[in-house]
Amino acid sequence: MINPIDGNRRYNAISRHNAKFQIGQVVRHRMFPFRGVIFDVDPQFANTAEWYESIPEEVRPRKDQPFYHLFAENERTHYVAYVSEQNLLPDDSETPLTHPEIHEWFTLTGRGTYELKKGVAN
Repeated sequence: MINPIDGNRRYNAISRHNAKFQIGQVVRHRMFPFRGVIFDVDPQFANTAEWYESIPEEVRPRKDQPFYHLFAENERTHYVAYVSEQNLLPDDSETPLTHPEIHEWFTLTGRGTYELKKGVAN
C-alpha cells in the first residue's frame, strides 16, 4: 500500500468549527485596508501549502479556524481574497461594494447585506 491509512487521523470527519460570519455578510480585514462580501466558507484551511507558506510567519494565521472567500476591494482594485476568521471584522460602514462579480451572485438587501441569488450555489 503506497499511502497506508493513519489510525490517528479522522477521515471524513465533520468539522467542529463554527463560522462567525455568513455568506453575504460584508467584512473588512483587521490589518489591511480592504473589505468585501463573503461568497464561500471553508470550516478550516483548505488552500494550498504554497499559499500558506507565502504568508510571513509572524502574521500567518492558524489553520484550525474558518477561512472565507471574499469578493474583495480596496481603493485601487477588485480581487478575490481568502482570509482567516481571526483577521476579519464586521463592516458596518453601509458603503456599497463595487466588485463587478457581486451582482452576478448577490442582491443587495435593505439591511446592507447581500442575499445570494436563487440558482447560485458553490
